[in-house]
Amino acid sequence: MRNTENGTPLLKLQDLVVEYSSGGETVHAVNGVSFELETGKALGLVGETGAGKTTIAKSIMRILPDHAVKAVEGRIYFKGEDILSIPEASMRVLRGSSISMVFQDPMTALNPVRTVSRQIAESIRLHQQVDQRQAQKLAIEILEKVGITADRAGEYPHQFSGGMKQRVIIALAIACRPEILIADEPTTALDVTIQAQVLELIGNLRRDLGTSMILITHDLGVVAEICDSVAVVYAGRIVENGSKEAVFDNPAHPYTKGLFGALPDLYKDVERLSPIEGLPPDPTNIPAGCAFHPRCAYATEECGKSEPPIVEVGEGHYCRCGKTEEAGGKT
Repeated sequence: MRNTENGTPLLKLQDLVVEYSSGGETVHAVNGVSFELETGKALGLVGETGAGKTTIAKSIMRILPDHAVKAVEGRIYFKGEDILSIPEASMRVLRGSSISMVFQDPMTALNPVRTVSRQIAESIRLHQQVDQRQAQKLAIEILEKVGITADRAGEYPHQFSGGMKQRVIIALAIACRPEILIADEPTTALDVTIQAQVLELIGNLRRDLGTSMILITHDLGVVAEICDSVAVVYAGRIVENGSKEAVFDNPAHPYTKGLFGALPDLYKDVERLSPIEGLPPDPTNIPAGCAFHPRCAYATEECGKSEPPIVEVGEGHYCRCGKTEEAGGKT
């Protein structure tokens, strides 16, 4: 399902590049990322820590730290308009009302000296023409929607558990019914039981509100439960993307296969899992050619010389690897 009559996707990233400056060195955080998000769909961004997933999300929200950013290039289109080129005042209107984000750590995302309902009401007043009393009423209704009763609306963040704080963050993010919800590892700091509850909550809210979503995670199980499509990120690049079924049933890139190989399988009797050898590259010194080649079992001398293009290995299924056939994928 597309957003507009002329087939324009709701969100489109085109050759996004983000570089930071740190200690006199250039950090190549995002290196030419492109993808599309359609109305009502959920995309999972998967990869190891440091792959550039959160930087992609912050680029969409335009909340990258000014003091550290060296360069931002490429295009980010929302409903066909490049939001990287619009004035900050216009972006403030979009941020929260059209595009919203659930941050990874609820402890740092909430104001400790304001009640949770007041923080949500403030967001509502900024984006909707309502008075303080009406905003407070709407804030309580939204808190109830995420499972927090009205009698707790006047409490402060420190009075809530980790899982309940994450519910408050979700309520804050959906307060103005955004068209796109970005969830940055929303269950990382939670125990398994609470993780399941929060994931179910996010899934139900997305269906009820018709919201499109970008889910950032390193957990393939979470992607399987919530997302429609998946993009695998390595060293600031998308190395494989496609529908959830295509990528899960027929992973083509050696890195993707390695991620699945490191997962326990209840239906296989093995003594040890198969972790990916080595570590992700230093973003200040990314290897030439394919960035994954130092860790790849199928790498050849050519892999270290030139970066392979991204090619279609199945219908709507793309992979950036010159050795896909040797790795067990299709060409």
